[in-house]
Amino acid sequence: MIYADHAATTALSPMAFDAMLPWLQQEYGNPSAIYGFARNPRKAISTSREIIASAIGASPEEIIFTSGGSESNNWAIKGTAFRRSVRTEIITSSIEHHTVLNSCDSMKRMGYQVTTVPVDREGVVSADILSGEISNETVIVSIMLANNEIGTIEPIKALASIAHERDCIFHTDAVQAVGHIPVDVKELGVDMLSASAHKFNGPKGIGFLYVRAGTGLNPLIDGGGQEKDMRAGTENVAGIVGMATALKEHVDNLKAEMVYLSGLSQQFVEGLKKHGLDFNLNGSVRRVPGSISVSFRHAEGEMLLHRLDLMGTAVGTGSACDSKKKELSHTIRAIKVPSDFASGTIRVTFGMDNSEDDVHKIAEQIARILGNHK
Repeated sequence: MIYADHAATTALSPMAFDAMLPWLQQEYGNPSAIYGFARNPRKAISTSREIIASAIGASPEEIIFTSGGSESNNWAIKGTAFRRSVRTEIITSSIEHHTVLNSCDSMKRMGYQVTTVPVDREGVVSADILSGEISNETVIVSIMLANNEIGTIEPIKALASIAHERDCIFHTDAVQAVGHIPVDVKELGVDMLSASAHKFNGPKGIGFLYVRAGTGLNPLIDGGGQEKDMRAGTENVAGIVGMATALKEHVDNLKAEMVYLSGLSQQFVEGLKKHGLDFNLNGSVRRVPGSISVSFRHAEGEMLLHRLDLMGTAVGTGSACDSKKKELSHTIRAIKVPSDFASGTIRVTFGMDNSEDDVHKIAEQIARILGNHK
């Protein structure tokens, strides 16, 4: 099998797996307990918090562990809105992940106003447009750092600055960015940032929310007072250790990984051209390395996905055809991919376990499916 859907999930790093084992077997104590058997798990959480904070330019006390990106995004939006309830407007973009869009819809049902700013054809949010939409009623602006379908990297520093001019909280969904591009929360100027371990070769079911010191946020889960009373629930020690290990591994090798994955992306696009395929490359040139959204003229993304699957290759459908709704994804609609290309969209996301041979094979397989093999 050729796996080229790393934006969906990644394989657990062997280093992360080895680091997790002791906390699943020998050191299984509850870190919230007061006896000696809890001391090592508690220290492991503290050390992991320091590692993760260092990886994104934060302080350890600004890292709160969650179950993943979905919880982090929900919490950032809802926890901020509930905390600063005098303001009643939430601003987001038209290409956000559904965890953000659906959280906004949930708040809308509670009486909040939701403003959705458009993007250009490359999927970029304009600072000028945001500046025109933001108001004294805006409580939070949530714009993703890197898009999960087309890989476009947003101008977060400029957008966060605009939000702060109006005393608004700025949150970014960085699930597709952390571990793949340099991320420094101080440089970006964000108040909150979401991340998920399984996107950077960590375990599933664990993530974190960066909350800048002094940022008001209501707890989303009440209970036993873990995470300094901010997030109740017995800590997933093994998951936390695995996440920290995987993130450090990526950050330590980030430059080399970015060069390698950018090279694979370039070879893939060149391969499609070599086979004479008629396609549209979606998104900005400033994208996450290894992330490619491509739309083929007069094709069907779902068909391509299933035919590639039969050939032993796993990719994603960027036309994001919902299995029930059978409609184009909101991102593909938002960037206005031409109608004769839009339905034929797939997302190919490479990882460090992919080879140049994989890239050439996928291009060749697509050419065979579309009848253009040379």
